[in-house]
Amino acid sequence: MKTYDIVVIGFGKAGKTLAKTAATKGKSVAMIEQSPKMYGGTCINIGCIPSKTLIHASETQLNFSEAMTRKSEVVNALNKKNYHNLADEAKIDVYDAKAQFKTEHEVALVNADNEVEDTIRGDVVVINTGASPVIPKIEGISTSKRIYDSTGIMELSSQPKRLVIVGGGYIALEFASLFASFGTEVTVLERNEHVLTNEDNDIAAQAIQDLKDKGVQIVTEAETKAIKDQDDETIVETSQGQFHADAILLATGRQPNTDLNLDAVGIQLGDKGEIKVNPHLQTAVSHIYAVGDVKGGPQFTYVSLDDFRIVSDHLLGEGQRTTENRGDIPYTVFIDPPLSRVGLTADEAQAEGYTIKEGKLPVNQIPRHKINADPRGLFKVVVDAQTHRILGATLYGAHSEELINLIHLAMKQGTTYDVLRDMMYTHPTMAESFNDLFKI
Repeated sequence: MKTYDIVVIGFGKAGKTLAKTAATKGKSVAMIEQSPKMYGGTCINIGCIPSKTLIHASETQLNFSEAMTRKSEVVNALNKKNYHNLADEAKIDVYDAKAQFKTEHEVALVNADNEVEDTIRGDVVVINTGASPVIPKIEGISTSKRIYDSTGIMELSSQPKRLVIVGGGYIALEFASLFASFGTEVTVLERNEHVLTNEDNDIAAQAIQDLKDKGVQIVTEAETKAIKDQDDETIVETSQGQFHADAILLATGRQPNTDLNLDAVGIQLGDKGEIKVNPHLQTAVSHIYAVGDVKGGPQFTYVSLDDFRIVSDHLLGEGQRTTENRGDIPYTVFIDPPLSRVGLTADEAQAEGYTIKEGKLPVNQIPRHKINADPRGLFKVVVDAQTHRILGATLYGAHSEELINLIHLAMKQGTTYDVLRDMMYTHPTMAESFNDLFKI
């Protein structure tokens, strides 16, 4: 039985980065990946990279077919690059297999026929198996030939004229905006009363209106009851009536991939099926770690990267980094225009007892909007009136996905809002909006 210093299960961001880092420090590493299509992880192959490539393609006037070709080229190149980044490293062995725990240190390598081909041993084992789409229990869902998850919808060979999206979360809205950009008639079915319920009310209202102006129909309080294929279309039956589609996207959440025979080692799961971990990302078995989406929490590749930093520091460094000291996590919803956020909204800050000041700037008051030919959007920021520390920001508008990182950096460093207000920025840029946004 071959023994490694570290066995990594899953080729995602945290796992692959830890594997490479450990190998360069002289550690022997095994990387186990169930599917060659997933070299590099979810983000590169079926997540943010392909979806954002398609979004960018829609903005540069490529048609649907051209966009799909461009997406495939990008994904294939990155998949190949990620494979060789590890496989060509002398201290790393890459195994194409499904992993199953036998003991706390032993992992069986299972082939496509569900046969154990080999067993390897790891002094440390890192679980990085990600998450997969939740498939709801809806009549007809298992037999319909026009149903796709977020992976399958990006493999379509032709553009649907009518797309119905079941679910109204961030992934649903990103795909709604994307397909509407290509001219598809899009209907979003949300079972709750509203979408974007976690966002600032003013900004959520603008974003919803912009989606509607783009042609996206958002139907709330719509419980999907059945899906029925006809000869040339599919009918989606809901509590709000029937909707006709050429394709249906299921965007009803994601669940951790934990089919690893965890019972054999006593690893515990949480209420949502996630692997329970401590602040150092150790499971109930101290030498087994869980990183990325499989451990629950925000499902972003940069969170996975920070998980790598925590585990790497714990194994190879001083052990000072934890999930408790990494601070606020920014995010962007890549609708059109993008909606980005970090920290607290005004309502949340006041609920926590802060005395606040709030800055508010419509994008149509930023000079750069004339060059962008895009006046849509609203920037808002919340600060502590007593300490001048920035508590949060929600930026809805062009280039917000870049700007939010500047505000996050200021928050992380304890920079007061007046520093951003009084800085000199190049012109004409969206960043110079901070001169006015922080004038509070």
